[in-house]
Amino acid sequence: MAKTEVILLKNIVGLGAESDQVKVAAGYARNYLLPQGLAIPLSAANKRRLEVLRQRRAEREAQELNTMSELAASIGKLVCKITVKTGDDGKMFGAVTAGTIADELKNQFAIALDRKKIHLDSPLRSLGEHEVELRLHPDVNAKLKVLIESATPPPVIEAAPEAAAKPGEGKGRRPPRATGAGKPGAEAPKVETAAKSEPTRGKPAGEKKSK
Repeated sequence: MAKTEVILLKNIVGLGAESDQVKVAAGYARNYLLPQGLAIPLSAANKRRLEVLRQRRAEREAQELNTMSELAASIGKLVCKITVKTGDDGKMFGAVTAGTIADELKNQFAIALDRKKIHLDSPLRSLGEHEVELRLHPDVNAKLKVLIESATPPPVIEAAPEAAAKPGEGKGRRPPRATGAGKPGAEAPKVETAAKSEPTRGKPAGEKKSK
């Protein structure tokens, strides 16, 4: 298959970046790259355009790096909340994918991000907070906090009614108060401490002893 060399004017995935000199099939260059304005033939005249193309590429890449660095700093402060449906057991129906996160970034924060830049080892299948890696640029990565919440309200658990308290139960009882006790000036009850003694039975005074 005949090959030809061209200078790329734009980035082409799997082929090269702007200002790169690449070899491609002659038919591919003739029928697609050249008509679409994606490349120009490699010639002495076109080689002189390389410096301009390379300078333009360097400026674009520097701007892209700066933009992605600023975006990474902003994303690191965000919490992307995603509401999902769950069953009675709290398990999610389905999963949260990179596409879901990309859609929510656009809806919540007006950030348009290619889902291919959102790196997930596997879709998120549990509630709670997750840390997701974003590969914004070959030299810039970011971490996004994703909070997955349930749209189903938790079941309401009614507390058992407390038993009605019996009258007087739990209330302190006052001891009976003695009559007059504790009142100022009240006399204490008199208590007899000695019993009345009976008259002593003895012999009459002066009684003589019988002979």
